[in-house]
Amino acid sequence: MLRILFLLVASSLAAAEPPGKFAFIPEAPAGFTKVEPGTAYTKERGFGFDLGTQFEKPPYYFSVALPEGNYRVTVTLGDPKGESATTMKAESRRLMLEDVRTAAGKFETRSFIVNVRTPKYPGGQVKLKEREKGYLHWDDKLTLEINGDRPALRTLEVAKADDAVTVFLVGDSTVTDQPFEPWGSWGQMLPRFFGDGVAVANHAESGETLRSSRGANRFAQVLATMKKGDYLLIQFGHNDMKERGEGIGPFTTYAASLKQLVAEARAMGGIPVLITPMHRKRFDDAGKVVNTHGDYPEAVRRVAKEETVPLIDLHAMSGTLYEAIGVKTIDKAFQDGSHHNNYGSYELARCVAEGLRANKLDVAKFLAADAKPFDPAKPDAVEAFRMPASPQSSKAKPDGN
Repeated sequence: MLRILFLLVASSLAAAEPPGKFAFIPEAPAGFTKVEPGTAYTKERGFGFDLGTQFEKPPYYFSVALPEGNYRVTVTLGDPKGESATTMKAESRRLMLEDVRTAAGKFETRSFIVNVRTPKYPGGQVKLKEREKGYLHWDDKLTLEINGDRPALRTLEVAKADDAVTVFLVGDSTVTDQPFEPWGSWGQMLPRFFGDGVAVANHAESGETLRSSRGANRFAQVLATMKKGDYLLIQFGHNDMKERGEGIGPFTTYAASLKQLVAEARAMGGIPVLITPMHRKRFDDAGKVVNTHGDYPEAVRRVAKEETVPLIDLHAMSGTLYEAIGVKTIDKAFQDGSHHNNYGSYELARCVAEGLRANKLDVAKFLAADAKPFDPAKPDAVEAFRMPASPQSSKAKPDGN
């Protein structure tokens, strides 16, 4: 009797789970749920087109209600009647697939992994800022943005990806998933440079310092979900340098906080990687980048050496990058003196990916096949860069500078 009751309950729970296979074409393959163009997302349904967008008027959002975790998303793209060009982003504008093109009648299948989370974690909860509470990367669903010159999504499969390596990111506004155009960060561009096998979990937030992030339980959430072999990429400095008080400084409190976080990640079996903050947009009369971070980049370098931690010197790489872009063109990489647009953040993400490769870290084996070696002295031509804008935009400047 108990066994029968257990089976009935299990069957009921299984029936309540949202389907993981969706078809957006007239004839759905066996095992797929056909999604009609007018299927709007509701909590009761658990999937559908979201944020007031429509399948027939791209770009559009499609959401699936899911518990937190890593999920492998497999999509088939293409149109029997014409060429297609599809760019896909996840959650708050994380770039997953860039301009995948197919000829008429040709189809291509791609897979990528998305990290889904909520503010709650075993033993606590992240103290979100008021503005964060509406962000897509903090809700209880996976949201995909389908964009591009002529997007053609045919089928979508979502499955758990417990086997994935998670690359956790902590930092400030130059790292976080910026929810709104035209602002951008390297953290939300980084997933594009990984193939199937890695989930980028971006826990950075605008305006944060090492100390404020700890106080908001952002590190606690990362450490609570980290498993052996995961990575923790740490980049602060923009806001830390403005902290004042007795004993506060780059080689004292800042260095000590870095060392503490490194030790905590290692205790969980994680692999910490330290990243120096990139330069702000400031040049001297000779066209050379000016350091505005004082000794904070050097403090990161020293901690990396003292604790034998892999170092990505984004401070040095960004200086080379900005000077190569040039004083007359650099405004096309920035939104203000500190924050970048899509082009600037894309180029910085290439620097970070190259830093992982140069350090010969095991995670580099998961870099995408087309993520070629990158020389910051030879940036992508700004006039050739194209990134379809996401539907959501805001003129409000992110916290921090």
